[in-house]
Amino acid sequence: MTSSELWTRESADRYDAEETETSSAAVLGPTLAFLAELAGDGRALEFAIGTGRVGVPLRERGVPVVGIELSEHMAAVLRRKVDESTLPVTIGDMATTVVPGAFTLVYLVYNTITNLLTQDEQVECFRNAARHLEPGGRFVVELGVPPLRFLPPGQVAVPFDVSERHLGFDTFDLVEQILVSHHFTRDGDDGRYRSENSRHRYAWPAELDLMARIAGLELERRVADWDGAPFTQDSTKHISVWRKPT
Repeated sequence: MTSSELWTRESADRYDAEETETSSAAVLGPTLAFLAELAGDGRALEFAIGTGRVGVPLRERGVPVVGIELSEHMAAVLRRKVDESTLPVTIGDMATTVVPGAFTLVYLVYNTITNLLTQDEQVECFRNAARHLEPGGRFVVELGVPPLRFLPPGQVAVPFDVSERHLGFDTFDLVEQILVSHHFTRDGDDGRYRSENSRHRYAWPAELDLMARIAGLELERRVADWDGAPFTQDSTKHISVWRKPT
């Protein structure tokens, strides 16, 4: 097992309800179009498929999808939506777990590569992607750019959401490249908040490019969002595509 933190049954059961915005057609439409184009007539493998927020609708678009997921509880939620023969899921970590066959696309969305808390494990994730790709296949990663420019000297926390029912902020260990996302969520109307946090290892685009080179992959494209906007120094995230040479 890698250093990734496991989703509990309670967190898995809440996940879809808390991600209604990112599961909307407006958000998912460009994501699915981007991935389907890269998959072409081949198969797609999703690392950390979770509850199937992306994998299930991508399968419904006609792309054969296979998933790897560390949390049995997250996979159980996915299984309520689609059966094993339609979308197979293997329980295991995305850095070392191997599934049968070759794929034209391996993808990892929504900052999930940061669940691997060491650089070595993130490198192994790239190697695992390359291991599953056909020659000419692509590995896609969606990842936020570390918001360190918002950290003045002496400050270690950056807020990322302040809304009526949710307060969220990240704290940073700049030496170890570890951030902890803190969430305070108000579920009812009694004024009480539920507290949760999760650890992540952030990485810069250039560091990911080096990981890709170690795995034998070449950077093909980097954009700022699923619609293909140019990636600039002001972009808050990137969609990066690396290709396995033929």
